[in-house]
Amino acid sequence: MGSPSMRTGRPAEPKIERSLELHLRGDWGTANLHRVCGWISQELGDRCGPHTRIATWRGRGFSDSVRAVGRGEVQVALTTPTAFTVAALEGAGVYTNESYPDLRALGVVPQRDRLVVGVHKDLGVTTFAELRERKPVLRLATSVHDGVNHVGLAAHHVLTRSGVDVTGWGGELLQDERPYESLDHVKEGRANAIVHEAVMLPAWQEIGRHLNFLEVEKDVLDSLYDDFGWPAATVEDGYFPDRTAFTTLDFSDFLVLTRADLPDDVAYAIAWVLGETRQILERQYHHLAPERSPVTYPLDPVTMGKTSVPLHPGAAQYYNALTAS
Repeated sequence: MGSPSMRTGRPAEPKIERSLELHLRGDWGTANLHRVCGWISQELGDRCGPHTRIATWRGRGFSDSVRAVGRGEVQVALTTPTAFTVAALEGAGVYTNESYPDLRALGVVPQRDRLVVGVHKDLGVTTFAELRERKPVLRLATSVHDGVNHVGLAAHHVLTRSGVDVTGWGGELLQDERPYESLDHVKEGRANAIVHEAVMLPAWQEIGRHLNFLEVEKDVLDSLYDDFGWPAATVEDGYFPDRTAFTTLDFSDFLVLTRADLPDDVAYAIAWVLGETRQILERQYHHLAPERSPVTYPLDPVTMGKTSVPLHPGAAQYYNALTAS
């Protein structure tokens, strides 16, 4: 393709004459990562050779996506939250036995999300200190802790480092793959506590009236950042019914991930698609308020180029062109 030039003040639209065969990896099939893969497939395919084939493989959207790219099983995958991928570069955390220093980013799709800890108000607990003191019997809903699911991984570390022993206190862990099952456990009375993300889902407003949301203690958040690079974030005043602002673990953004050996023109083209055709994705969420949307629109191309792992040089060409004078 050669080096893209500026036309009418915007980075040049890519045109790849050869036909490509690309493999992408998304989520379980009907959630947001698969939707982003479909968007990339459509817009990239329109700008490549006539026999281009792009497939999206089903995945889970967590460390499985990172490993699939790192091992060369697919060329592009999406994973969330973005900060959890940093550990794979040097083989930390769940990647202790397999590091991927050649991972590169094509961009991020912004999604403001948090991992939150909620306990039923009937338990009379409002802080982790009270939780440790009272040691109530918890039926706690969360995701599976299997080394792949990032929700289960994060929940395990938050609870363990906070001194919470659900089964040791006589309780039970209700572990599922997706947030919908965990939210249903609370709605239907099977669980009296939950640790999960996807806080923009309407079900959180329904169950939130009955929950106390616990602020994660600073020493716990500091240790997670020091050990894994997982950042903290704030849940704003009133985001949950009658709850003031509190600090917890950040769980934001979808990372579009590849390896350094992806051709530069393909990396540029995908980054261009993310930034320049963003309205195609945005309009699928306009029926939701931005703060209650699984994709936090309006999308800002400059922000989409700020990634937790290094940008692929081809993608960096696009993002650098945005700010070139």
